[in-house]
Amino acid sequence: MPRQGSRQSESYDEKGEVVPVRETPSIDERRLLFKIDIHVLPIITLIYVLAFIDRVNIGNAVLFGLPDDLHLRGWELNAALAVFFVSYVVFGVPANILMKKTKPHIFLSLSMFSFGFVMIMQGLVTTYGGLVTTRFLMGIFEAGVYPGCFYLIGMWYVRMEAQKRFSFFFSSVSLAGAFGGLLASAIGNMDGLRGYRAWRWIFILEGLVTCVCAVLAFFLIVDFPEDGKWLGEEERDFVIKRLADDQGDSGHGEKLTWRGVLNAFKNWNLILGGLMYFGPAISGYGRPLQKFTRGSH
Repeated sequence: MPRQGSRQSESYDEKGEVVPVRETPSIDERRLLFKIDIHVLPIITLIYVLAFIDRVNIGNAVLFGLPDDLHLRGWELNAALAVFFVSYVVFGVPANILMKKTKPHIFLSLSMFSFGFVMIMQGLVTTYGGLVTTRFLMGIFEAGVYPGCFYLIGMWYVRMEAQKRFSFFFSSVSLAGAFGGLLASAIGNMDGLRGYRAWRWIFILEGLVTCVCAVLAFFLIVDFPEDGKWLGEEERDFVIKRLADDQGDSGHGEKLTWRGVLNAFKNWNLILGGLMYFGPAISGYGRPLQKFTRGSH
């Protein structure tokens, strides 16, 4: 008798005799998707939440004395804010090429640890130049995090499923904005502890949390379906096949070239999607950094 969960059909050999043929075991697709969700989404969402908090907490630092301690004047605050986005934009594509050539769990966890460490260093700067330098480095190390997480989601889900996961992932920005302000308010009570102002503790402690989580992320981030050891053999084959049926393949074995990158910039769907992203991006960054703008006057 066939084992439970599998089906058996009949075939015939050259002599016309019946030959039993084992078919692929049936897969509970809903249960499999839940299993993938648990392994893929929580850790990359945590990475993005911490990246966003580290990115915008300079607005909270302004309220706790950063401009006075670093003797910043006029446009210098705004320049320190803007320099982050310069490196973030420039290194975005190269960062994702690098992730393709390594592994997501290595690239994302290393990026996370790097911008967490830079955040700690930002809490120790004593000059305007030091602040600008750490902000620039922050942009480099965060450049591949957001698109890298999106890329990883796309490697696990068919297009209709991925849209829901993208929405869940992006909505975590709201959580980051709310939690970041509350956390900074609590850390503000440490003003003067061990001779450090509150704004320094905001950078140091939030950067330290990020570094610790980066170590955990190294072991928790999943790579591509082909590498999913936590999947059964039948489950892994099923995931790969459904991705191939939906979009060709999971992209694991496809070579990434500069020609392919340039062709992507010729895709009007990508260009239009990028322009559409301006709306939620402005609202997402606007409120956390509103404090920064007020503090610069």
